[in-house]
Amino acid sequence: MKITMTAMIAALAFMLMPFTAIQASPEDDFKAFKGYFTKKFKDTEVDDFINGVYSIDSPSRKQWDEIEEFPPYELAIETGEELWNKPFANGKGFKDCFSGELSAIRGKYPYYDAKADTIVTLEGDLNKCRTDNSEKAYKWKKGKIAALSAYVAYAGRDNPIAIKMPSSEKELAWYNKGKTFFYAKRGQLNMACADCHIYNSGNLIRSEKLSPALGHPTHFPVYRSKWGELGTLHRRYGGCNKNVRAKPFKAQSDEYKALEYFQVIMSSGLKWNGPGSRK
Repeated sequence: MKITMTAMIAALAFMLMPFTAIQASPEDDFKAFKGYFTKKFKDTEVDDFINGVYSIDSPSRKQWDEIEEFPPYELAIETGEELWNKPFANGKGFKDCFSGELSAIRGKYPYYDAKADTIVTLEGDLNKCRTDNSEKAYKWKKGKIAALSAYVAYAGRDNPIAIKMPSSEKELAWYNKGKTFFYAKRGQLNMACADCHIYNSGNLIRSEKLSPALGHPTHFPVYRSKWGELGTLHRRYGGCNKNVRAKPFKAQSDEYKALEYFQVIMSSGLKWNGPGSRK
């Protein structure tokens, strides 16, 4: 019995190794990450993981489909479009900061900026555009930044996530920072992102099912019924930290930018489908 138990523990450790070993390459991590969820939720098509918990829970999927017929984020998209087209005081606008087609913008983020040695997010560049043109930055979590991000995200729907896999030493440092954050336990409840959204994905927490981590960032910004409004991905990160009774980091902190970078890479090949609606 003792030998059997030891063997089981060793086997479990081996299965989780790709998720926890910093030495693994991003490509190896992605392969293990995707493989874990496709094996655990065999009835879910890979492309459908962009729909979060609704990809694995049929009853709530039906309710969500009905909500999406008249999505609660429509007005926010319209507000975002107005903000996008409204010129700054100097006569310039967002169009002057972002080259190429509007539909291609969402797919570029997040990315590693070698010159600044940082991760650049969509919301980060939207606010940079404002400050570079002597405008005041929007607040990071909700309101105008979320509406503007929703407009850009909506224009980029159905484009695949095609973020370059990190390869340089500094890129990998940011990737591993995000990966470590995802698997590190924190707060009074001593829980990690992975505890809920990998190991317990599909299980109930109170009356709600926990969503699989594969595809998590694809539908942001998101309208949450709990919020009664649209919010950014980093707002959600802060809420998750509070849920485990950990002090949240500031939106657009290095910690949350690295986490977003890691999560998007782990969802490579899936399609962007923001903005979304959730409970």
